[in-house]
Amino acid sequence: MKTRSTSLPSALFDLRVFPGLILALAGFLPALPGIGTLSAQAQQNYSTTSSIHPLVPAFFDCSKIQEMGIDKQENLRAGAIMIFCGEAKGGEPDETSLTNAFSKLVQRAMAPLGYGTTDVDLITGTETFPHITQSETFTTANPDDSSQIVVAYNDSRGFDANPMTGAGASVSTDGGNTFTRLTKANGQSPFDNSSSPVVLYNKPSQTWFTVWLDGGCSGLGGYKSTTPWDPNSWTHFCVHSGLDDRESGWADNNPSSPFFGRMYISWNAFDQPNANIFCHLFQ
Repeated sequence: MKTRSTSLPSALFDLRVFPGLILALAGFLPALPGIGTLSAQAQQNYSTTSSIHPLVPAFFDCSKIQEMGIDKQENLRAGAIMIFCGEAKGGEPDETSLTNAFSKLVQRAMAPLGYGTTDVDLITGTETFPHITQSETFTTANPDDSSQIVVAYNDSRGFDANPMTGAGASVSTDGGNTFTRLTKANGQSPFDNSSSPVVLYNKPSQTWFTVWLDGGCSGLGGYKSTTPWDPNSWTHFCVHSGLDDRESGWADNNPSSPFFGRMYISWNAFDQPNANIFCHLFQ
């Protein structure tokens, strides 16, 4: 199974939670600290840009990037700020169909020969441009029923939603042959104010847990369900409040283990010296 990627390109599609600050985006994620006079780069961007990226706080001071560790974070808001301030380059479409064809040829040539079989589309349902990007998957299967698989990922579908979200998931009940993208009646995922996925299965309670960068918890939070294929079954919980990023997780589902049933979440704490790594037992 594929676990979450920590590569820098995929990290640009991850959201950031900044705790204890004034909400800047229609109640979604708290604004960054250090809001003040714009740096020269930011002033230039504001003067030449008719609209600001929804993840970049108004009047953000680009000189605060290193002070706040934004250049070391792996999340969508940090990536959007780096691009806005001219410290990183955003994605660009292929210039010609020949370039696109060559790129696909290289990808096929470099693909592992013995890896998987036929690709299966996780993103069922409609897509509306430009919010058609998904990234950074975390996949878990039910150890007691291999037909059940949950794949969580960053999803730009909810950028215009209220509350805004960057989280999505798809569920298979036939062993991965087909997947259904979790979608509520409002056309969005059940994971509000969230991004950057972890998915765990707790064997004793037969419950699925997702953990995200969660605006509702000002740090790490998640959703749990015993029927993950039902988008209305997921209920919210909080794990930790802080300037957290780069989280991962693990569940001890070994019945012979003295710690059977425990689940752990780890993360970098960017409000601590050297962005120290912490681990939290949350079940």
